[in-house]
Amino acid sequence: MNIFMTQTLQPLLHDSVVLLAAPSQAWSADDGDMTGRGIQGFYHSDVRVLSEINLKVAGEPTEHIATTAAGAALATFTSLARHIDDRTADPRVRIDRTRSIAPGSLDETLRLTNALPQAITTTISVSVSADFNDMQTVKAGVTDSKVGIATKASDHRTYFETDSLTAVLEAPGATTSTNDYSASFSWDVTVPAHGIVSVGWSAKVHDTAGVVDGAPKNAAWSEVIISSGDSRLSSWVHAALEDLQSLRMVTRDHPSEVFLAAGAPWFFTLFGRDSIWAARMLLPFGTETAASTLRVLAALQGTKENNQTAEQPGKIMHELRSKTLTIPGENMSLPPLYYGTVDATALWVNLLHDAWKWGMPDSEVEVLLPHLEAALAWLRDFGDSDGDGLIEYADTTGHGLANQGWKDSGDSIQWRDGSLAEGPIALCEVQGYAYEAAMGGATILEHFGRPGGHWRSWAADLKTRFNESFWIENGGGAYPAVALDANKQKIDTVTSNIGHLLGTGILDAPEAELVARRLASPEMNSGFGLRTMSTDSAGYWPLSYHGGSVWAHDTAIAITGLVREGFKEEAALLIEGLLNAAEGFSYRMPELHSGDPSETTSSPVPYPASCQPQAWSAAASVAVLSAMLGLRADAQRGDFQVDPLTASTHISARGLLFAGRPVTVAVSADGSVTRA
Repeated sequence: MNIFMTQTLQPLLHDSVVLLAAPSQAWSADDGDMTGRGIQGFYHSDVRVLSEINLKVAGEPTEHIATTAAGAALATFTSLARHIDDRTADPRVRIDRTRSIAPGSLDETLRLTNALPQAITTTISVSVSADFNDMQTVKAGVTDSKVGIATKASDHRTYFETDSLTAVLEAPGATTSTNDYSASFSWDVTVPAHGIVSVGWSAKVHDTAGVVDGAPKNAAWSEVIISSGDSRLSSWVHAALEDLQSLRMVTRDHPSEVFLAAGAPWFFTLFGRDSIWAARMLLPFGTETAASTLRVLAALQGTKENNQTAEQPGKIMHELRSKTLTIPGENMSLPPLYYGTVDATALWVNLLHDAWKWGMPDSEVEVLLPHLEAALAWLRDFGDSDGDGLIEYADTTGHGLANQGWKDSGDSIQWRDGSLAEGPIALCEVQGYAYEAAMGGATILEHFGRPGGHWRSWAADLKTRFNESFWIENGGGAYPAVALDANKQKIDTVTSNIGHLLGTGILDAPEAELVARRLASPEMNSGFGLRTMSTDSAGYWPLSYHGGSVWAHDTAIAITGLVREGFKEEAALLIEGLLNAAEGFSYRMPELHSGDPSETTSSPVPYPASCQPQAWSAAASVAVLSAMLGLRADAQRGDFQVDPLTASTHISARGLLFAGRPVTVAVSADGSVTRA
């Protein structure tokens, strides 16, 4: 007897249309309809408010021909209504469905255009269904889950309600009918010959349980203008800033401190590591986002030991939710405020140092000094949990994240033969982050008259320990292990993690050269960016989340490090790959994409469950711009340097900010630089 089981699957995202304005987002098919399948729906604060939205004209679906976006939060879906048209070849009846998203609202305008010589009398109708399922339920692919919803109609409005969330739907001029979980709007219209009729409806959401809200757009980013002989660069930066505007958020406890949500749809909230990296990459456009990100994370910095939340004194949090995150079918349960990350604390210090160098005012830095000292103390007292001089992590609850670096999937840390490593795990890049944090933190402390020398000594000891413990000799050249396992054995897989070591200071020049050579090798460089795992590893698979795919931010970090270390050719090689990938994704760079080589495919292959947009993938465009211009900032010395990577094309960047002052940089094709 054969037994068949229905398996729940995480929704794919690559072929959906998304509009967003944090903390709201709408995912649809390319014609604008939402069927309730997969990711489709209108969401607010990690709740799928509406699962279905369907449009009909004269009782029939229309025929989609185009979707045009105007930024991250506005799109028009154009369809034909040939069933009420004449019989000639040219279509003469069309409907343009313009959808816009704002924090807590979805609005649609339906414009029916008639090019016929006679009037049309017909009906436009929209049907919607409420859902109110949690995002994690949708992510788990559980499609038959039901949430208790009260449905009522009053004063020409339809209300869908739970204890903490209310959706109010309005359709002016429509005949409205309601049922459990659903509502329908119908407009009887007469469209004159060569005329247009428009109708519309909206949904507004009120949420009393949410922990995040949307933030206003950053006016300074609207002043950014990038032009280049390579149009891919300017197109990517422009699209990225549009997406980043829609990812701007605040917490309700700190409504003035803006940060960037990690990404849509699954990570539409504050993530320590992701929000830090995105803010760090955006420093050439000002320190405002970095400063507010630092402050909101400082306000949540750990003060006590709590095994269930992974909180420890001085530790920077991992993620913030409105309630416990439990994904059906997975043995994982993360508390609403979760600290299970090994790298965010050092990265917080590094963001503070870099923001200070870019001109974050001393007064803003000084109030964060107690948090800086607490973060450094965490590295020494808690990050090094076994006293061996290295930073490691382990989930002690049995239901937290098994891996707590940026590659946090369960199979991300594996041996070259494909077997999984056992923790506690000491990641190579975390040692680099910690070294950089101790050195940069010491510089800040000494600037403000506080002792920092002991952190320099601590960093020197860490560097010695790293060099003794991580290097693997190999016929193709030595390289750092991705990590040490529970027995302090060198995990021998070649991974992109080693690229994060560049520019941290933990590598000497000959070691940096070995790493640069590895990154530029065909085993690591896909031609569309840096693979997360080398193709000569048994576990390599181009569609593995962390075992062969390409992440834009990961590649951008390596590019930044290569430029800092002086490896311009290798950096240019990886930049070309990211620009090719950006073009292939119409300049909305996804969370990750396949590691398939560019030699065998003319455009990057999507990772079908990849989030889009993703904050650090979008911000990677600015990191690439900064690398191509060779930007370096030292506000304490009044020093702003431009050292272009290549001289093959011109680049002009207006809207840069150094120490709060606008800067325009132009690099000509011959490499000459002008600044204003």
